[in-house]
Amino acid sequence: MDRFRELAAFVAVAEEGAFNAAARRLGSSPPAVTRLITGLEARLGVRLLTRTTRKVTPTEAGQRLREDAQRILADLEEAESTVAGSQATPSGHLRVTAPVLFGQRFVAPVLRAFLDAYPAVTARALFLDRNVSLLDEGLDVALRIGDLPDSSLIARRVGAVRRVVVAAPAYLNRHGIPAAPAALRDHRVIFPASVDDAPVWTFVQDSRQQGLRLDPALTVNTMQAAIDTALEGWGVTRALSYQVADALAAGQLVELLAGQDEAEMPIHLLHAEGRRAAAKIRSFIDFAAARLHGEGDRLLAR
Repeated sequence: MDRFRELAAFVAVAEEGAFNAAARRLGSSPPAVTRLITGLEARLGVRLLTRTTRKVTPTEAGQRLREDAQRILADLEEAESTVAGSQATPSGHLRVTAPVLFGQRFVAPVLRAFLDAYPAVTARALFLDRNVSLLDEGLDVALRIGDLPDSSLIARRVGAVRRVVVAAPAYLNRHGIPAAPAALRDHRVIFPASVDDAPVWTFVQDSRQQGLRLDPALTVNTMQAAIDTALEGWGVTRALSYQVADALAAGQLVELLAGQDEAEMPIHLLHAEGRRAAAKIRSFIDFAAARLHGEGDRLLAR
């Protein structure tokens, strides 16, 4: 049993990046957690964590152990839950990731409602505009937008979004409305570099997808900055439909080149455990899917 306590302490420290945070998560004290880690390192004869004044990170050996330990602890949790007859009762710590704006607007409210419904669950949300590895980051569920690469992850489709080109009415009054994608070259384009690597926007023309390379007047490193700049009437930008749904509904932005945008992009919830997933993961997937399906029109902003 001490070995499982050591592994649980090690995983908590590796995921939290600090002994104090790990101790709070485990309901223990920092000295007790430190003793467990020290004992584990002494027994294995290898350093597992690199400690600095600001953060604790796994060594190469620690990262390998972390991956194995997460699987071992998940199997133990499942076995105990099954024996205790509590597999249908969500409990434990849930870790979820999603893109920043989508996470703030849709996932956070769903997660709060889920925690209200299942008080035995605690959660951590990681909102980033990049895809992170569930295994490497110790995450349970990821929400991804776009086509998925082949992988061993289990995917459940929960909706779709589309890309839309938008500008404020004040800007269009001054500069006119582009009638075709190529006309965007004559407009002030605001390019969100956090979303695309190169300023190439794809449109559908003559039933074919065609890329249009642009020369942006302004490049920004966040999607919100691009949207805010468009709202001020400075230029034209492209966003995902849910990101500008409220502004479109309020008339603050106008959709351009409607019907010439790319095909809809699917939204999936991903997890790694399949049918063996813990109750907290399976219940959250079901809970979130139902609510995100209900947001269909708002996500597509139609």
